[in-house]
Amino acid sequence: MTQETHRESVEPAATPWCPSARPQQQGAVVFGVRTASDSAARIGYLSQAVPVTPKVLELAEPVSPLEVFRFAAPCAESGCVHYADDKCGLASRIVEQAPVAVSIAPACPIRSKCRWWAQEGVNACRRCPQVVTRESGSNESIAGAAMPLVSGLPA
Repeated sequence: MTQETHRESVEPAATPWCPSARPQQQGAVVFGVRTASDSAARIGYLSQAVPVTPKVLELAEPVSPLEVFRFAAPCAESGCVHYADDKCGLASRIVEQAPVAVSIAPACPIRSKCRWWAQEGVNACRRCPQVVTRESGSNESIAGAAMPLVSGLPA
């Protein structure tokens, strides 16, 4: 047998996806839409993620797409203020500070590649439906969790 026959095909692990991405990030998709406008905002998950296009973003007018859609994109890792020690601090803080929003994790089109799911499991999924990128109302637990930590102190 040659060395060639013993070689295993090992693909590098794919970059996990951030479920709190911005629409301008490379490869961004919409995976959820806000379904409530009061302080108890909820995200309804799409059956399939939709690529971000100018036409999709226009659907949010007259408000910001960040108030209407949830975006996902490959995790920026060290390029993100929430990333440290090989994990997402935002996901950790959401699980620690935000109340459970749903008793059963909703079906989600990005779960198989979601960093929050990989890191925090179902605990993140049970809180995720109340997370909106830009909140026009007030949800203190989510707002507090979204504050990036700098040297262990809130920014």
